[in-house]
Amino acid sequence: MNQKYPKTPLLFIALFGFILVAASCSKSNSGGGGTVTTPATPIATLGLYEYQSGLNKRIFMPIAGIGTETVSYVSVFDTGSTGMTIDANGILPASMITTSGITVTGDSVVVNGITVTSKTSTIVYGDATSSTTEYGNLAYATVTLGDPSSTQITTKRIPFFMYYKIVDQTGKQLTAHSADVFGVGSGVSYTNSTIASPLSYFTTTNGGISGFKLATMNSLYFNGNGTLVPGLLTIGLIPSDLTTAGFVLHPLTYFTVGGYSDDIPATITYNGTVVSSAQILFDTGTPSITEIEDPKATGVGPLAPSSIVSITTNKGFTFQYIVGNSGNLTSIQNPNISGDTRTIFSLDFFVSNEYMVDYKDHEVGLKNN
Repeated sequence: MNQKYPKTPLLFIALFGFILVAASCSKSNSGGGGTVTTPATPIATLGLYEYQSGLNKRIFMPIAGIGTETVSYVSVFDTGSTGMTIDANGILPASMITTSGITVTGDSVVVNGITVTSKTSTIVYGDATSSTTEYGNLAYATVTLGDPSSTQITTKRIPFFMYYKIVDQTGKQLTAHSADVFGVGSGVSYTNSTIASPLSYFTTTNGGISGFKLATMNSLYFNGNGTLVPGLLTIGLIPSDLTTAGFVLHPLTYFTVGGYSDDIPATITYNGTVVSSAQILFDTGTPSITEIEDPKATGVGPLAPSSIVSITTNKGFTFQYIVGNSGNLTSIQNPNISGDTRTIFSLDFFVSNEYMVDYKDHEVGLKNN
């Protein structure tokens, strides 16, 4: 799920009613009087919720606290956008939220440990046929991540987007918290360059590296109840992740607007048709349909079941899958019509592959599993 710039496919947002302590490193004196440095370790490993409704899959980050407020929300874990958005309803006093905005006197106001600024904006997810727009303010607070039944961790005071209203492309207002997004992509938000991935603000020690790893999803846990799957997300990288863990690393390109982009150069082949010089994005926020952008395509639309799709990135990572009736759904589009040159791979990619983002060195790592 990408912030709309210029186009961001949004197929479905599922919401269900689920709703600290970071590992640290230290130095100790050895018996011989020397100093032994504790090896770098990840900051924390958290569980994420896996959820499915029809053909659409989601993974959710549990949000257990905003500022001094204890909450119980889940937010779409999204590698395709940058920055956290969360509905103000249920977090700020109802008297502060009006139909036209959040009431802020002066430059900012502090309530429940949350600094809400007077800087307003909108965030659009989707495309011309299916989009949602969030209206709100730049805010700052600590955020507690993770389910109370498992590991939790609290960020430092970080910037995020607090919205008071969300509407679809027809102008219909959607229910509160129906589109909370936990965007972990590289770079900064198009809405406000102050906002980056919440995971990028954690402090590393003893040679640790700012970033995260996603383990492969367990397809058995995608169901309508929502299942907390421990260990899916590792916050903080260690040097071996970048050298001997088997990830193929892809340096990212910097842009004036949005900063570093997670798009990766690659060649795509589908049913024998080759799309060279493609730009691909691996997006946990796209729930079901991979969209291949082919500038030479005349027949656009879904690929038939049993179609074969393969990719080879510019750094030699390869992946192949077969289109099914209920998984690996894939559609062909022409960027001259869709307005977007990026090919966006859906959450199904993450069922078979591991994914890593190195915020420090601006790289994306891919690994077959």
